[in-house]
Amino acid sequence: MTVPETTTTATTASATATSATATSAAIGEASGAETSGAEALRPHAEDAFADELKALAAADDRPRPARWRLSPWAVATYLQGGTLPDGTVITPKYVGPRRLIEVAVTTLATDRALLLLGVPGTAKTWVSEHLAAAVSGDSTLLVQGTAGTPEEAVRYGWNYAQLLAHGPSRDALVPSPLMRAMADGMTARVEELTRIPADVQDSLITILSEKTLPIPELGQEVQAVRGFNVIATANDRDRGVNELSSALRRRFNTVVLPLPATPDAEVDIVSRRVDQIGRSLDLPAAPEGLAEIRRVVTVFRELRDGVTTDGRTKLKSPSGTLSTAEAISVVTNGLALAAHFGDGILRPGDVAAGILGAVVRDPAADRVVWQEYLETVVRERDGWKDFYRACREVSV
Repeated sequence: MTVPETTTTATTASATATSATATSAAIGEASGAETSGAEALRPHAEDAFADELKALAAADDRPRPARWRLSPWAVATYLQGGTLPDGTVITPKYVGPRRLIEVAVTTLATDRALLLLGVPGTAKTWVSEHLAAAVSGDSTLLVQGTAGTPEEAVRYGWNYAQLLAHGPSRDALVPSPLMRAMADGMTARVEELTRIPADVQDSLITILSEKTLPIPELGQEVQAVRGFNVIATANDRDRGVNELSSALRRRFNTVVLPLPATPDAEVDIVSRRVDQIGRSLDLPAAPEGLAEIRRVVTVFRELRDGVTTDGRTKLKSPSGTLSTAEAISVVTNGLALAAHFGDGILRPGDVAAGILGAVVRDPAADRVVWQEYLETVVRERDGWKDFYRACREVSV
């Protein structure tokens, strides 16, 4: 049962309607009606990697589930990277165990929903977006979970102008991203599922178990067509989370995304993402900055693990997560500082303030942790004198 697009009915005075039309026209002119992938600050995955997806589709001769753009093998290759027979290089989107990605992709090929679970910064959202882009060619059917997410965001809402004028009807109904995904056989995404209130979370149960969304006001329902599935992300380490009910958790196949296993793997992830972000922001490439990237990763891993890399010194851990995503942010900001206020080469002074901001979340407890780390580890480490001085300067 296909959900029609909602048509907005004008119920205000003509002057207001004219003003709204003029505003819409101005926005259309300014943006060229649609923002091209090249102009978007952060293109959707299906736009940013359109060439790779097209090359994979052309080379993909394996069976594809209903309404999938690629076969499961090609989706896994898109996420993990590889070289196609025609020489096209597919860049890795996720650096980690291939088996995890294979399990995630296989789950989406069944009628069971996928839950990507992990601590903050383990690329859950990134993997979710790229999975949806590769499977359905559209990663935008998204419900962003917050403490204020209403049930309408998961099920459906109403165009109140239509509702008041004509009563409940399909034209007055505003479909949620999940409803649209059900009707079109697409992949929907639910970000930060554990931040959504528990009663709203549970509205997913019927959708996931029965593959049906009742519309009692109309005495109708929307049945999911083949190809529909849901990818949710969640973590249980952040504050302000709502535990999933056992009934809802049973509807998901859970894949836990770990932190990078080795320093080299984390350096590789940070370098790749910083390079991608830097190109989108027209920042200069920073091949000379690899040493600083490795230093940032080392600091984050040691404080996160509570022990130095050589295992000789026990450390206190700060209250923050010090995730890979935060390391990417610190390095990107440092690269911008080097480009706009330096000589374009990433140096300790460019990343020091960012590291301080990431580590010291609690001004009282975390500052003590950071000062102790500086004096007992950084100060004594060979080749880190310039980094120590930069950190001391911003820490005063």
